[in-house]
Amino acid sequence: MKLENKVALVTGAGLGIGREIALTFAHEGASVVVTDINEELGNKVAVEIRHTGSKSIYLKADVSDYNQVQELVNASIREFGQIDILQNCAAISDKLSTAEEVKLQDWNKVLAVTLNGVFFCCQLVGREMIKRRTGSIINIASTAGVAALSDQIHYVAAKHGVVGITKALAVEWGRYGIRANCICPGLTETETTAVFIHDNPEYVKQRLTKIPLGRLGKTSDQAKVALFLASDDAGYVTGQIMVVDGGTFPLYAGYSPPPSEGGGLVK
Repeated sequence: MKLENKVALVTGAGLGIGREIALTFAHEGASVVVTDINEELGNKVAVEIRHTGSKSIYLKADVSDYNQVQELVNASIREFGQIDILQNCAAISDKLSTAEEVKLQDWNKVLAVTLNGVFFCCQLVGREMIKRRTGSIINIASTAGVAALSDQIHYVAAKHGVVGITKALAVEWGRYGIRANCICPGLTETETTAVFIHDNPEYVKQRLTKIPLGRLGKTSDQAKVALFLASDDAGYVTGQIMVVDGGTFPLYAGYSPPPSEGGGLVK
């Protein structure tokens, strides 16, 4: 097993890509700290992991709250004694809005979770990794972190920031044996995106014409890349931004979502 005797902390693990990664890490032998703001979903994933024979606990935390993240890290260390892998998946996109119309509270909300939350987790877990001079940090960004999307300037800004944090950590913490890498998923089928995909069939059909591999992403596509980056197979890989989108980027640098009054699009 690739992650035997490792401890992984996975944020946003209640649904979608985060859930799939948590289960994949556990299947490969890791003990997993499941964290999500949704207590019901987070507990369900932790129970599911324990049923497979792996160790797991659920810890509720709002990653946009520095003090809650500090307690999350402290509790994880008390339970397992170490954190070898930090997997940042928690993010929100909120509703679509043009740059000239985006509301300050929406801007702050998206950046608080999607950007600040990643940094808080990296800094506080990183301090523990520095003590042990080892660790793998994997951040989930988005194709919105390497290209531009219309009507999601707050989400684009946050995900570009996640890419920047990843590169900065790779440069700063390599001397401690800590690797930092980033995954940028394209449009991926999850519980969150299911409604968007269902409600916008023509848009999805048009998107598929720009995906060389001819299909939307699956959570397992992202989880397999995360497993590689978490494992010793990627022992000489750091500072990398891995776009997992079926070949869309950079062939099609960006795309515009259809007009919508509903929620934004989280990969």
